[in-house]
Amino acid sequence: MNMSAKMIAHRGLSGMETENTLAAFEAACKRLFYGIETDVHVTKDGKYIIFHDECTGRLCEKNLIIEETDFEILRSLKFKDGISEMPMLSEYLQVISRYKKVAVIELKKSMRESNIEEIIEICKQEYTLDKIIFISFDFENLVAVRKLLPKQKIQFLTEKFDDGLIKSLKEYGFDLDIRYDLLTKEKIKEFHESNIAINCWTCDDRQKAEELIGFGVDFITTNILD
Repeated sequence: MNMSAKMIAHRGLSGMETENTLAAFEAACKRLFYGIETDVHVTKDGKYIIFHDECTGRLCEKNLIIEETDFEILRSLKFKDGISEMPMLSEYLQVISRYKKVAVIELKKSMRESNIEEIIEICKQEYTLDKIIFISFDFENLVAVRKLLPKQKIQFLTEKFDDGLIKSLKEYGFDLDIRYDLLTKEKIKEFHESNIAINCWTCDDRQKAEELIGFGVDFITTNILD
């Protein structure tokens, strides 16, 4: 596909590999994706682990709440695919760094500022902040990032267009990351006029992706398209 939008691999190449695993990240990095998206949680003992859901049951044989479980227990969980294990944030970044892709890191749930500081330090140690975009549904997580990193690329995740959204994004210098089926050419133009870039999730339909590109969307997050 001839893409003018930047394509982001959702949880790695999750259309072909188990999501948010090193195999998924490697597979995505070997393709033409601009960036590789992932999700980071804080474990009970303060480690930073890669997993999307709050609980492990969808992918693992045992169902545990991530924030109430120590890292070593989570790491030892048997995945239903029989081979995967949960990566640490540092391991994800090592893969992305090796291929020089953009890391798109979702900060899950509401985090303490001290956790966000530690995540940023890990990012600095393993990669470069110039190649990282932070995203979150929790606006305050992103405000904390902005406080620490005045020039960082940040996208606010949302499922709806709220009154005052443009004003809030402009105030903190955030871009937008929204459900793809909510976007129209007019909406994209409205945000672009305020210098707000638009990412959208999660589009796996080639025809719809081409339509969004025609509308002028800046990024498309996808499980399979590249």
